[in-house]
Amino acid sequence: MADTPAPPSPQKITGQLISAFRSAALLGALQLELFTAFAHQPLTGEEVAAKIGVKPRRLLPILNVLVVMGLLQRDGERYSNGEEAAQYLVRGKPGYIGGIHELYADLYRAALSTAESVRNDRPAAEHDFTQMSEGDLAAFFRGLHGLGVVQGRQLAKQHDFSRFNLLADVGGGSGNIAIGACEACPKLRATVLELDRVVPIALQFIADAKLTDRVTAARCDITHEAPAAMYDVAIMRSLIQVLSPDQAARAIQNIGSRIHPGGELYIIGYVLDDSRLAPWEAAAYDIAFLNIYPGGRSYTEGEHREWLRAAGFGQVERILLPINTSLITARKL
Repeated sequence: MADTPAPPSPQKITGQLISAFRSAALLGALQLELFTAFAHQPLTGEEVAAKIGVKPRRLLPILNVLVVMGLLQRDGERYSNGEEAAQYLVRGKPGYIGGIHELYADLYRAALSTAESVRNDRPAAEHDFTQMSEGDLAAFFRGLHGLGVVQGRQLAKQHDFSRFNLLADVGGGSGNIAIGACEACPKLRATVLELDRVVPIALQFIADAKLTDRVTAARCDITHEAPAAMYDVAIMRSLIQVLSPDQAARAIQNIGSRIHPGGELYIIGYVLDDSRLAPWEAAAYDIAFLNIYPGGRSYTEGEHREWLRAAGFGQVERILLPINTSLITARKL
């Protein structure tokens, strides 16, 4: 009698569910400003607990999980920041992105509504930027801000934005891309194009960055209208993915009509290969999008190419950034 094959392990199921607790540990650490506490020296669990004003018993499991994740290091009883944490999660450093916890706390709450969104064929945790409270709106854009500034600096340096005079940060939220690019290029000027309710938020971030002499914000719903000015370069970061296909096509058409011939458009966001299976981060982000946007999703490279072609762009290229978001570049013909 042949042996009955052993059933597969359920680890592929349980492992994925348990991984949420790793994310929860990181989110809690960011909310506690834990990594900033290690800015100057290694600390024991008791020392770091005292420094951030909590008791050590419930903090120690978080420290150990962060060691497993590689974000903290442990030598005996002392903990210290790993390389990435030291670079990006210490408040006050130029690369700080720790405020991202506000974004992910929001997205995690939304993701728990996935079954409800699918059953009702509408986002159960909809983000309507015209209706959100001022507090929720500000928190959302604070969560996007730090990484956007870093990306703006890197983009401007790597693609030599000193070639340009005027940049449009389209749907730019806090103006993070414009701020980062103008920090990197002292002669560059920028305008953040946003909805009425978001313009004051952008202006506050611009003032905090001390860039009011070179960066401004103007009302423009890019899905319905073209901006008034002409630009040498435009950037759309985390915008196309919040729009329906028709809105995305109109947004690219409208900004394309206001870019000088030979000017350039940069799209940053989660973009899928045409198989819709990779990168896995873009596929996973679709779960967040289906819960918060009526029409938004991670679109494919082919869809982006078609919208850009129809709007009069050529020389379209796509590369993966280090965090597996995509950068799509195009030149106005």
